[in-house]
Parts: sequence; structure tokens; C-alpha cells
Amino acid sequence: MPSPALKPPTPSAPPAPSASPAPASPSPSPLKRSTLLTLCACVLVAQGMVAAINLLVPQLTSSGLHPSSSELLWTVDAYVIVFAGLLIPAGALGDRFGRKGALLTGLGLFAAGATVSALAVSPAMLIAGRGVSGAGAALIMPATMSILMRVASQAERPRAVASWTLAAGLGGLTGNIGGGLVGQYLSWRALFWVVVPLAALLALAVARAVPRTDKAAEAPALDPLGTLLLTGGLLALLFGIIESPMYGWTSVRILAAFALGAALVGLFVAHALRSRAPLFDPRVFATARLRAATLGTAVSFFGLFSLFYVNSQYLQYEKGYGAARAGLAIVPLTIGMVLVPKLAARWSGPPRAVAGGGLLLIGLGLLGASTADGSTPYALYACWLLVISAGTGLCMPTLTLSVVGSLPPHQAGLGSGLSTSAREVGAALGVAVTGTTLASHASGGFLGGMEAALRVVAFVVIAAAAVVTLGYGRKP
Repeated sequence: MPSPALKPPTPSAPPAPSASPAPASPSPSPLKRSTLLTLCACVLVAQGMVAAINLLVPQLTSSGLHPSSSELLWTVDAYVIVFAGLLIPAGALGDRFGRKGALLTGLGLFAAGATVSALAVSPAMLIAGRGVSGAGAALIMPATMSILMRVASQAERPRAVASWTLAAGLGGLTGNIGGGLVGQYLSWRALFWVVVPLAALLALAVARAVPRTDKAAEAPALDPLGTLLLTGGLLALLFGIIESPMYGWTSVRILAAFALGAALVGLFVAHALRSRAPLFDPRVFATARLRAATLGTAVSFFGLFSLFYVNSQYLQYEKGYGAARAGLAIVPLTIGMVLVPKLAARWSGPPRAVAGGGLLLIGLGLLGASTADGSTPYALYACWLLVISAGTGLCMPTLTLSVVGSLPPHQAGLGSGLSTSAREVGAALGVAVTGTTLASHASGGFLGGMEAALRVVAFVVIAAAAVVTLGYGRKP
């Protein structure tokens, strides 16, 4: 009798533990889907505010704030500079103190900055509000990716990262469309007022749908000195990149910004190599694949935001589109970004082919777009947008996963911050190079400058595609 009494628990005990993880491993539950959608919505909104303000510049110029040209530039750039400059320490902060808390704090700052901007009675107040929102976005972006990397199983990560990168790409397009609609039909303040309840709804969704993740004991150190040096260096470099079209690449102000930025980054590297608990170890860049993925990430957004910069001007100045129609006309860029990542996630081909091939398509699409003029049918122009879209959708999930996956799981937020920093620096550089090229070809009209700018950017992207392919070809 004891024997039969002991045997039934034995077969039933193994199925119990194996049955409980089984549903959690694939995690196809509604909660999992709602978590992914909520995180991607946060990414889309944060990234969308980078581009949305650009289409409101004409309205801001004639508004009661009467901003000077420098104040107008800072209104556009304050968000990007603070956003990109704080990404890496913000990612480390989430890894250390809790990613869900960092995300909710970021949404709160995002809404607070939007409120200040909407109530602005002076350009300084508007610029300050944009900077506060940028700080919120810096907390949002790495926290969302870090949560995904902790919650998703190994098999789910490629599709989760593809969804995240899709949301980041669609954010730029959504910003263009939303900014165009507001610029044509509403006051510029409406853009910021819409953000406030939207951020509140997202915070509610995060509180309900996003699980808390473990705070690992080996999470990145806060490293106040390293954080100050790295953030200051990135801010100085971004200042030089963004303001170079206005002052010239060889002006004293810009050269001083680059020199200060390089010195601070150099001091950070020296400090991190000696520190027992650095913000992050710069020796991770000894990995060829991480260098290649970071370069590819920066270059893809270099090309994408160069296109964003000239697209609205081309469609409005040369094709005669209104602001709303110009915003909607870039929608073909979404098609490849939506469809191609799903195919790439299922493709078991080598990462080098996916990353290098995607960058090559972006470069070829930019070359095609450079041939557009006032008589070019929109259908042909949209075809070049589709090529760029397909290239972006093909390479970005692989590049993002390569950067984030190069760091250990407990540093997922830091890896996401590094990846997103590369995106924003590349985007700022693309706008700066394109703006400078347009200004240098002003005598030949806008189309001459647009052709030269897009071709310069296209050749840089194509050359980078070869470098990235070689980098991925080496052993990780």
C-alpha cells in the first residue's frame, strides 16, 4: 500500500512544473500582446515629437512669441539635444532602480514638458518645455526596450525588437503627419495640448499592462562622474552638429563645441577604463559586430532624417502641396517598415546580408529620390520612398538586436540607450549635413541643393553598407 500511495504523486509532479512554464514561454496571452502594444505606443509618441515640430516652424515664426532665428532653432533642437544626450545614463538609471518606474517617470516628464510648451508666453519658456519633454523621452526609449528584452523569451525577441524598431520608425512619420495637420488646421499649441492626455493614457496603460522586471544586483553603476562626462560630451557634440548649418562647420563656436565634446568623451573613456564600476565599459567596442551595428544604426537614421528634412520642402515648394498633404504624402515610407520586418524576423539568413542589404537599399532609394524635380510624378517619387522603406525595415531590427544583444541582459536598458543614441546622433548629423549642403547650393535653387544633398548622403550610406557588411562578417 505505501508503494501505490507514493507512485501517483511521482508521475503527476513532473507535469505540474513543466505545464506551468509552457504557457509563459511562448506567452501568446492577451497580456503579452497588450504589453507589446503599450510599449510600442510609448516609443512612437516619444519619437514622433522629434519630427512634429518641424512642420510648425512657419506658424511659430509668425506667432505672438516672435522668436528670433536662433530661438526658433533651439525650439526645434532642445528636445533632440536633451533626448540624445541623456539616453545612456537614463538607460542605466532604469536598469538600476526599475524599468517600469523609469518609464512612468519619463511619461510624467514628457507630459510636464508639453504643458510648459503649450502655456509658453516666451520663446525661453517654450524651449525649456521642449527640453523637459526631451528628458522624459530619454527615460522612455531605453526603458521600453529593456522591459521587452527581460519579458520576451529568446524565441520572441526578434519579433519584439522588430515591433519596437517599427514603432520608432513610424514615430517619425506620425510626427510628420500630425505636425502637418496641426500646422494647417490648428494652433501650434494644440500639438502640445494633445500630448498631455495622451501621455496620461499611456501611463495608465503602462501601470496596468506592463509587468515589473527584476532589478539585478549587477545592474550598471550610477557613476556620477562618468555620467557627467559622457552626457556633457554628447551634448557638446550634438550642439556642434545641429548648429553647424547656421554658423558654419569651421566657425569658432562649432569647432569649440566639437573640441569640448571630444575632450569630455575622451576623459570619460579614460575614467571608465580605470573605474571599478563605470557607467559602461568602452572596451565593449572591441567587438567588431557591435561597432558595425552601431555604425549601421547611426547611418540608417542619417539617411532617413536627411530625407525627412528635404521631403516637406520639396513637396511644398516644388509640388505645391499644403502642410497636411505634404505630411500624408510620405506615408509610403510606412509600407516597407510594416511588412519587411515580419519577413526578416522569419528569415534565417546571415545578419550581415540583412544589415548590409538594408543599408544598400536605403542608399539606392536616396539616389533615386535625388533625381526628383517639379515635373516628377508623385507615383515615381513614392516608388523611391518604398525602396528606402524596405531597406529600413530590413536592417533596423537586426542592427538594434545586435547592439542590445552585445551587452548582458541586466544592461538591456544601457544597450537600448546606446542604440537610440546612435539613432539620434545619426538623425542630427543627417539634418545638419543636408542643411549645410542646401545652403551652399542656394544660388542654384532648392532642387539643385536637394539633388546634391541626397547624393552626398546616399554615397555615405552605400559606403557604410560595405563597412557594416565587413564588420558582421567577422566572428562576434
